[in-house]
Amino acid sequence: MPYAITQTCCTDASCVAACPVNCIHPTPDEPDYGKTDMLYVDPRTCIDCGACADACPVDAVFPAETLVGGLAEYPRLNADYFADKPVAPRSGPTFHQWGPPRFDRVLPADFPRLDVAVVGTGPAGMYTVQDLLLHTPARVTVYDRLAEPGGLIRYGVAPDHQATKRIGETFARHHVHERVRMRLGVEVGRDVSAEQLRARHDAVVYATGASESRTLGIPGEELTVPATTVVGWYNGHPEVPADALDVSGERVVVVGNGNVALDIARILTADPAALTGVPPAVRARLGAVREVVLLGRRGPESAAYTRPELMAICNRAGVELVVDDADERVGQAVENGVAPLLAGVRRERLDWAAPVPPGRRIVLRFHSAPEKFTGSLLHTGGADIPTDLVVKAIGHRARPLPGLPFDEATGTVPNEAGRVAPGTYVVGWIKRGSTGGIGANRQDAAETVATLLQDVRAATR
Repeated sequence: MPYAITQTCCTDASCVAACPVNCIHPTPDEPDYGKTDMLYVDPRTCIDCGACADACPVDAVFPAETLVGGLAEYPRLNADYFADKPVAPRSGPTFHQWGPPRFDRVLPADFPRLDVAVVGTGPAGMYTVQDLLLHTPARVTVYDRLAEPGGLIRYGVAPDHQATKRIGETFARHHVHERVRMRLGVEVGRDVSAEQLRARHDAVVYATGASESRTLGIPGEELTVPATTVVGWYNGHPEVPADALDVSGERVVVVGNGNVALDIARILTADPAALTGVPPAVRARLGAVREVVLLGRRGPESAAYTRPELMAICNRAGVELVVDDADERVGQAVENGVAPLLAGVRRERLDWAAPVPPGRRIVLRFHSAPEKFTGSLLHTGGADIPTDLVVKAIGHRARPLPGLPFDEATGTVPNEAGRVAPGTYVVGWIKRGSTGGIGANRQDAAETVATLLQDVRAATR
């Protein structure tokens, strides 16, 4: 029986390297890599060895026959990816052809032992540390403004996704590596300047992420709450106290149609007793919300949430999923197969003046842009929705770093393959914008480290 990859796939391709028959795709050197929601096991060629499951840092790979409940669809989902792809002729012990070996980290014998600073302990920073430790003799000093390491893994991944948070255990191994020194509670611009860091180290790599919310540009926006605050709140972020959010109302509107919006909807409508990963003081404030409305400014065909995350919402017990059928374009998109996952979801034209119905539900409302928020009423195109809380989950942008250039239009530090200037580099969302999940940072870090090493070789010739 073949293995199958499931919902929590982080796409960092650890499983690809472990597979002895090259049956997991897309691989990092294939055009689809980074464009799919997850990686997939080809059931026609899997030899049931389990190497992928052992290598997976987020417990996303299981024997297909063991998957039940909400995960029962994943064997088919894996197989569907290969439906239009031929099986390569079997050659020796493998089913797929391997590309030629590549040696991207071959360093000359006289390559200097670098002293590198990495600013940030989230996935981008720790993949950078991992690359440096595995492929160079560098010493690495890791800085973070918070007293506890982890970044996005610790304070950004939803608390009911504990399997995804397990990748933090992989990164934690590097915290105690003999060539790593941790400097926590140190903020660039407050405790140390970019100039001082550059003077202390041969190179500095900034992996500070994108911690600011994009703006809606509507009257009353100051009354809304950024998704970063909500996510930090239910994850116990030290800068977001337990009383930072009032969730005592029955309805919450979340503006956004991405995975973060789904996370917020799922946590706010969950049974508080089941949220063991939420700090007790926060968990005690949950339970009043019975309806979360996800407001999408475009149609379902443009929704940014991934297929696995929407599948999890569709298969959820105890919380109803409803599509507001107020716009005929929504029905057309569903019926024409543009948004196939919504085909089995109940559609209803909702009366927003009516009380919130009994039970708990998540409402998907498309083609509905927010126009004004009064603090108790959100005015949108086509409807006025009573609510005391509006959360904006429309994407993130990086915060300018003192001493580094900044592009206000893109919310990133201008760079060339990670290079800001020789000796100064960026990686992750501050480099490319807030796109891509955890695993995307592995290849991104590889690119930045390659650029750093290229600069060192050029300077020492």
